[in-house]
Amino acid sequence: MKLSVLDQAPISRGSGPEETLENTLKLAKVTEELGYTRYWVAEHHNTNGLASVSPEILIARIASCTQTIRVGSGGVLLPQYSPYKVAENFKLLEAMFPGRIDLGIGRSPGGSQDTRMALTDSVAKSMSEFPRQLSDLQGFLHNTLPKDHPYRLVKAAPRSQTVPPMWVLGLSERGAANAAEQGAGFVFGHFISPVKGQAALKAYRETFRPSPNADKPQSIVCIFVVCADTEAEAEELALSQDKWLLNVGKGSDTKVPSIDEVKHKTFKPEELKEIRKNRDRCVIGTPAQVKEELYRLKDVYQTDEFMIITNIYDFDAKIRSYQLLAEAFA
Repeated sequence: MKLSVLDQAPISRGSGPEETLENTLKLAKVTEELGYTRYWVAEHHNTNGLASVSPEILIARIASCTQTIRVGSGGVLLPQYSPYKVAENFKLLEAMFPGRIDLGIGRSPGGSQDTRMALTDSVAKSMSEFPRQLSDLQGFLHNTLPKDHPYRLVKAAPRSQTVPPMWVLGLSERGAANAAEQGAGFVFGHFISPVKGQAALKAYRETFRPSPNADKPQSIVCIFVVCADTEAEAEELALSQDKWLLNVGKGSDTKVPSIDEVKHKTFKPEELKEIRKNRDRCVIGTPAQVKEELYRLKDVYQTDEFMIITNIYDFDAKIRSYQLLAEAFA
């Protein structure tokens, strides 16, 4: 089984974006040494608690201080952007770091309606255009736009010898269909909602069309994991992630709270119910427990790669979680 990392660069309460982004670089170096396959960074906007707003810039910084780990986006929010410009950004990254760049694409609007309009500079763009944008992006990356395409003569530069593989992020059979139709890899967001995962990945495998991007289906499942030496310690560390997820769901403060803050909080019955529900998005426990559950999910999803996201308060404990997980699968 392959293990990878998704990093949203979550800011812990009392910290700031500068320290958080330094921690991102530290975590990338550590997970590279531990043998993780990929290190992807997210794209989020108009939030006080997530520092990863521009994956392209962060990818360049991470790739420049690592040597072997693949670095990518999880993912660029294509509905707000030009497929041509995204293609050029990632072809440039690939030219600077050959064979190490992944282009992960998401369909999310990027936030509220006002946030989205700010991203598009007030240009109204339909989310239904996403499949067409994916097709154009593939065409610009591989110079395969059809002859009748209005931008057929517009070439994405630099024309490097290799092209970054394209991955589509999704939560349903619709997302799986978008990936399969383009012959792209598919990343299922179990960490957002596991409900439709099995059906989505099955549909992806069954409808996949070979393309210049890939000749066979490739899938990754992204999941929250908190791993510690003891179950009790893992459960305590996860308290900060529990409260963070609750806050994110409410659209409130997105900085990661401390464990002490959570312990002194009185939760309403409906909040406790939501916390229990959110645990379906997570695997929490000792290395043996986490390994057992990931192997179970491997059979459920029929995938051989998990992308791990760990949004807990203490950075040293986060590093320890990734270390224990890597050792369990070594």
